[in-house]
Amino acid sequence: MSLKQKVAWLALCCISTSAWSFAPYTIEDIRVEGLQRIEAGTVFNYLPLNVGENLDESRAAEAVRALFKTGFFADVSLQREGGILVVQVEERPSIAKVTLTGNKDIRSEELEDGLKRIGLAEGQVFNRSLLEQVERELERQYFARGKYGMSIASEVKPLERNRVEVDLRISEGKVAKISKIAVVGNKAYDDAVLLGAFQLSPPTFFSFFSQNDQYSKQKLSADLESLRSFYLDRGYVDFNIESTQVAITPDKRDVFITININEGEQYSIEEVKLAGDLIVPEEELTTLVSVKGGDIFSRREVTESANRISERLGKEGYAFANINPAPDVNREARTVALTYMVDPGKRVYVQRVNVAGNVRTRDEVLRREIRQMEGAWIATDSVNRSRVRLQRLGFFEEVNVETPLVPGSEDQVDVNYGVKERSSFGSLMAGVGFSQSQGVMLNASVTQDNFLGTGKRVSAAVNTSRVNTLYSFAFTNPYYTLDGVSRGFRVFSKSTDAGQADVADYTADSYGASVNYSVPVNEYDTFRYSLGYEHNKIKTTSSTPLAYSSYLAENGNEFDVFKLTTGWTHDTRNRAFFPDDGWMESLSAEVAVPGSDLNYYKLSSRTTWYQAIAKKLTLSVDGEIAYGNSYKDTKGFPFFENYYAGGIQSVRGYRAGSLGPEENANSLGGAFKTIASVELFFPPPLLGESNSFRMGVFYDIGNVYAGIDDFDAGQLRYSTGVSAVWLSPIGPLTFAIAKALNDKPGDETQTIQFSLGAVF
Repeated sequence: MSLKQKVAWLALCCISTSAWSFAPYTIEDIRVEGLQRIEAGTVFNYLPLNVGENLDESRAAEAVRALFKTGFFADVSLQREGGILVVQVEERPSIAKVTLTGNKDIRSEELEDGLKRIGLAEGQVFNRSLLEQVERELERQYFARGKYGMSIASEVKPLERNRVEVDLRISEGKVAKISKIAVVGNKAYDDAVLLGAFQLSPPTFFSFFSQNDQYSKQKLSADLESLRSFYLDRGYVDFNIESTQVAITPDKRDVFITININEGEQYSIEEVKLAGDLIVPEEELTTLVSVKGGDIFSRREVTESANRISERLGKEGYAFANINPAPDVNREARTVALTYMVDPGKRVYVQRVNVAGNVRTRDEVLRREIRQMEGAWIATDSVNRSRVRLQRLGFFEEVNVETPLVPGSEDQVDVNYGVKERSSFGSLMAGVGFSQSQGVMLNASVTQDNFLGTGKRVSAAVNTSRVNTLYSFAFTNPYYTLDGVSRGFRVFSKSTDAGQADVADYTADSYGASVNYSVPVNEYDTFRYSLGYEHNKIKTTSSTPLAYSSYLAENGNEFDVFKLTTGWTHDTRNRAFFPDDGWMESLSAEVAVPGSDLNYYKLSSRTTWYQAIAKKLTLSVDGEIAYGNSYKDTKGFPFFENYYAGGIQSVRGYRAGSLGPEENANSLGGAFKTIASVELFFPPPLLGESNSFRMGVFYDIGNVYAGIDDFDAGQLRYSTGVSAVWLSPIGPLTFAIAKALNDKPGDETQTIQFSLGAVF
């Protein structure tokens, strides 16, 4: 109740009290007068008086308060006519219409929904205090958007039948920009260094997307904490923010922020000790402490060392260990003696491991990835590793884990994994797609990565494009054995028209089959091997390059090849899609074994590294090198096994497959490829965090050479640009806007590159 309401209520009670100075009497009847819209029954429901009841001054005051509290009435009085109690009321008007004008930043639908929630909407009883509350809330919302010059004019128009129309006219004004942020009192570091870690800043080129040039109290608080951390991480133990002033110009257009600080002196570490119940050998815990005697004091390093000790004790089942770094500050010597007090608490055991949220996926598919066992003591690394393994299945959008205490127990927890399954297109799919390298692609397939919820992959597909026509069937069981050995097989038939891909012209018909196994060595390393058979028949055209024709003349044009492939992968990525931590190293060797019509081998290595360098920024570094050659009686590496470079999956900014050796302006590919890329990923502006969309800025480098002896660093091509990937419901969409940085005469460049698919 607002202050005005309270005053009116007290005044009403005082006036009524004097009017009710009557002798108590028994109510013979009750009559209500002054009603217009409200039914008499509603009044009787709220009136705490009944016929036959004795009425005195205290009961009369209670009745008035009860009716006034409903909010339906502007005035309430009680009168006596003999034995009849007359309740005289004056209804508040109802709202016939609410009109909003002038709002652009906030949509009318959002405002109207908010007004309905607080009771200022058509059909509701009008309460002026609610109108004042709405005005204050609108001001708060616009101030949060940096529009301090906004104003609201409200008008209440009376209508017939005790109704009103509420008209809210909003003048949003202009956004106030931060003109300057000044730090006063800094000596060790200049303003540019200190303000580099701030979110807020004066207008820059990226301010349109980030809106960091708009003042926000929350962002300023975060920036002040960043400033404090900056100094504490560099040894300034006594650092203090003395005051902060935020000033706005009279026209409400410019904001000036002044931060007054006291740096204090820089401190170093005198010594580091461990105390308490260490559980594990002290020497092992000491290696986890990154701060040493003589180092500059750093709060971040101190905290991270405590976290590492806590994680190590967590592996022993002490999930709630308390590691408290206790500093002893010597201000005369400007040193800090640091003691880590270790309190492991009780060893915690796991009562139940529960999974929830899986609708299509069977429980056993999740449980076989979980490394934390029931009945054992909790190992935090096993709990977290299980979460990562579930994320890397690719079946789930989200995987969360909680470890609540078992009710009534101090040393038992349940481990609860909650998953959110990705949407599925079902097992039967038909589609059409387009890519710049292959043109229109028609496909029909029965594909299911999680077949019937078993985790097995089954695929039967027909795919056509101007380059390839492919028919294939594949099956993979990721848990062929209980130890996680996977087995799969594939059969296929394929026709290729290389000329349609704008590379050297020839056609190839092939078919074959293969069986493959994947053997986990440990949590991060996997060994792969496969054996396959492939039949190839190559046909030339009038425009087939001489190098290709010569190769076929020496080796024939129809080949039966038996391939043995081995590989090793080390993978520590934290998720299958859009990882932000970990790296993957993959080595592969493919050999056409003796007894084949061709004898050759292919070696390749690829390394990809991901690191979150800020809350919303992920750095990726990717490098690939591949080499092939022939052996025994085969003369030269088969051209139809050549590597190619250029395109959205390679060196962006250059047409797909266009880099490397050429003949008559046709790309020949090569037996040696080297490619590298550095990319900084970030969430799309204005959309925030997303599990299905990301953008990036990249720098690519690479090329293809006829052989390893032909490598020339001067022939490497470079490009840079912006990328976007969307895991849409209709399939992955990949875009790039790229600029070739050192293209040479004859290079085919493309500024916009994309690959997309549609499933229906």
